[in-house]
Amino acid sequence: MTAALTAFLTGVLGLGIGHLANRMAGRFPWSDDDGRALAVRPPVVELGTALLFVLVALRFESSWELPAFLFLAGAGVLLAVIDRQHKLLPDRVTLPSIGIGALLLAVAAVTTGNGAALLRAVLGAVVLYVVFVVLVLISPRSIGMGDAKLAALLGLYLGWLGWGVLLVGAAAGFAVQAVLALVLLASRRIGLRGELPFGPAMLIGAALAIGWSDALLG
Repeated sequence: MTAALTAFLTGVLGLGIGHLANRMAGRFPWSDDDGRALAVRPPVVELGTALLFVLVALRFESSWELPAFLFLAGAGVLLAVIDRQHKLLPDRVTLPSIGIGALLLAVAAVTTGNGAALLRAVLGAVVLYVVFVVLVLISPRSIGMGDAKLAALLGLYLGWLGWGVLLVGAAAGFAVQAVLALVLLASRRIGLRGELPFGPAMLIGAALAIGWSDALLG
């Protein structure tokens, strides 16, 4: 399968996954059926997810890593939309995503004989989780345990790609959050005491590191 065809097919898949994520986020917290049909007016989430899927396909092409990173993209969109609207990262999404991500990366490791990358991925998840737990203890008003669990998920994927990618991805999340805060302050959409969810910035930072991981790895 050519790279262009893979990108096209994953883009079409991304439209469907984006609509599903938009619908799931609109019905959050899933305790009943009284939620809105969609969290965000179409086609923002749908087209954004499709574009993200295309970029993932162009980055990983037809490799065994592709399913794992497509899964991360889909889960990441859902988490970002929910966190933006509710300032919450639900365990019912984050924790299963860690398990599914580890399984998909394990399949990639077995098929490619890259056990070292899988070990590094697990260690990356543990390291980033511990770092964020420490940050939660230091500043619980700024970072929550949901962010720490998301850090474990992102650490799994960033660690798979390399320690340098892990470091850049983690740092990029804080940089993105700072830029977003400055933009929103300048546009007066939040005040000095306003609180921003950290999940979307963490996901954007990780996406940037993953997208540029080839360059980071030299």
